[in-house]
Amino acid sequence: MRHNAIARKIKSVLLIWTTQEELGKHKHLWLVFIIIPSWINLLLKTYAFIGIFGLYGPINAFAEVFGIEPTQILFTDFSFIFVAVYIFIPFMIIPIFNALDKLNPTLVYAARDLGANRITTFRRVIFPLTIEGVKSGIQVTFIPALSLFMITRLIAGNQVITLGTAIEQQFLVAQNWGMGSTIAVFLILFMVIIMLFTGQKKSKGGRV
Repeated sequence: MRHNAIARKIKSVLLIWTTQEELGKHKHLWLVFIIIPSWINLLLKTYAFIGIFGLYGPINAFAEVFGIEPTQILFTDFSFIFVAVYIFIPFMIIPIFNALDKLNPTLVYAARDLGANRITTFRRVIFPLTIEGVKSGIQVTFIPALSLFMITRLIAGNQVITLGTAIEQQFLVAQNWGMGSTIAVFLILFMVIIMLFTGQKKSKGGRV
């Protein structure tokens, strides 16, 4: 359960960081294209992916052109993680984009002038100065991802269990209110830990 959420966040962060340099001067236009899909109702997007990943959907139709037999993509870990990343990634991009936008480019140029390669520049300059954007993105995406319910039911069926569906099963199916309450308390505690870990710390000054 938790590993699926962690995998979604890692993919989101890597996607954002690896593409930020390619956005260039058109970064605000690309940002608009990324945000626009978030305006669509979540349920509509979920049903759209049901059609896309379905046995007779466009993906299997395209695969048949190359002689590949249709396969059921729905109700798999791949379909669940893909849809979850697609839905949550705009909310991960915005904080990181703001942090990158506020980054003084002269610091990057100075690192390059001093002989640092791209990996070193990212590790020693870009990452430390944009970590607060990553933490903000985790707060608005990781915590809701832990308790995904509708996407889990429609895209993953009963093949993927999240904390949200586990709580529902304990209360409504197994009638085990004690275990359901325990999972719910664990979810709340885990959210508090994430909030404490990703909370912004006040700077006390010092050498930059």
